[in-house]
Amino acid sequence: MSAESLAALAPMVPVAAAALAALLHRAPNLREAASLAAGAVLLACIGALVGPVLAGERPEFVLVEMLPGLDLAFRVEPFGLLFALIVAVLWLPSTLYSIGYLRANGEAKQSRFFACFALAIASAIGVAFAGNLLTLFMFYEALTLVTWPLVTHHGDEEARRGGRTYLALLIGTSTALFLPAIVATWVAAGTLDFTPGGILRGRVSYGMGTFLLLLFAFGIGKAALMPLHRWLPAAMVAPAPVSALLHAVAVVKAGAFCVVKVVVYVFGADGTVADFTPLVTVAAFTLVAASVVALRADNLKRRLAYSTVSQLAYVVLAVALLAPLSVAGAAMHVVAHAAGKITLFFAAGAVYTAAHKTKVSELDGAGRRMPWTFGAFAVASLSMIGLPPAVGVASKWLIVAGAAQAENALALAALFAGTLLSAGYLLPVVYRAFLRAPAAGDSPHGEAPATMVVALVATATLTVALFFRHDVPLSLARGLLEGMRP
Repeated sequence: MSAESLAALAPMVPVAAAALAALLHRAPNLREAASLAAGAVLLACIGALVGPVLAGERPEFVLVEMLPGLDLAFRVEPFGLLFALIVAVLWLPSTLYSIGYLRANGEAKQSRFFACFALAIASAIGVAFAGNLLTLFMFYEALTLVTWPLVTHHGDEEARRGGRTYLALLIGTSTALFLPAIVATWVAAGTLDFTPGGILRGRVSYGMGTFLLLLFAFGIGKAALMPLHRWLPAAMVAPAPVSALLHAVAVVKAGAFCVVKVVVYVFGADGTVADFTPLVTVAAFTLVAASVVALRADNLKRRLAYSTVSQLAYVVLAVALLAPLSVAGAAMHVVAHAAGKITLFFAAGAVYTAAHKTKVSELDGAGRRMPWTFGAFAVASLSMIGLPPAVGVASKWLIVAGAAQAENALALAALFAGTLLSAGYLLPVVYRAFLRAPAAGDSPHGEAPATMVVALVATATLTVALFFRHDVPLSLARGLLEGMRP
């Protein structure tokens, strides 16, 4: 099968899985088997593209011409393939984990859950392979709409309230800021096709370029820059597998991906189109402020949500520095955060399922009863902090080296503070779990169902494996640098 055929097939696989989930609603075993099989097929499709893309191929095709000069078009370049690979790799453990979680907690509407989950995967692949801003925007919006039923899955007032915040902020920012920025780019440049060196290079004034940069940065609400971040903690009303999808597999990763893609392929990385100082400042503030909020949060999922806001800011800060090392680090941090954060949310869901605990202050001694879960949590925490032997150290090292390369004192200070604060809000969880005795009267419990434990151990293992063998993601991340050259 040709690379173009594989690229075209990839987003159709999860669409087919969604259809099967709906059709097999009366046969849950078959429904879940179909979801797992689709995950394996998607991973095979995406994996088969790695060799050709690293060899220099750029598979592309046009799905439909919407208007003259405006196509729904796809083009597979290294960074897009890296994002798609993350999605494909993590869909399998996410599905396995979801099976155990939904059954153990007696969740309703499981077929709708699996169908919407699969459509979110399809939308994320569409974002990854988008060949122009129009295609990117359409799949970005689709991702918001298909994940809304997942956020509101429980159907109670709290879920509906969280869903309203989720939808209002993401749709509001994309239609009020992201879309006008795309239209302005079309007017200025006459094209929306992603272009090495930047679409806007030589097409707009420096002041207008800076204005458009901020429109894009805040319009891509999924990147969760403050103060447009509240949708993310609001969405924590969703079940744990949805939180993992939002934070690690699709939604926030789509936001980080879009910011990096826009900076490199719309503005270029030579700093001649726009002033990136405001974006560096906002990202540095978000990185530190979100970490401070996480430090004070007792609810475990809320702590992890604000950790995500902070970790996304690492990506935005890194690409805004425009240094080759930091841009590669931004791409690598998308990988590192995905593997680590999905493990943390899997662990949080496992604790809720096995012990019905949601607060950090309730976790004394929990690691003695759930050693696999909290062992995985500890490994993922090392990655988030940036310590070996976990892949987070590789991405953060590149970002710090890029900040030094750019001679940006603000970025270096924010990165240093963020590392200390990450340790401050993650290591106490591990300390409580393993080194404190269970509270008197604490009900005995063991691990969560096996499918959940297998999934979270697998993703924790991935964070360690990528520390030792990160040649493929690093090669794809470095491929992003080709977009910096006109």
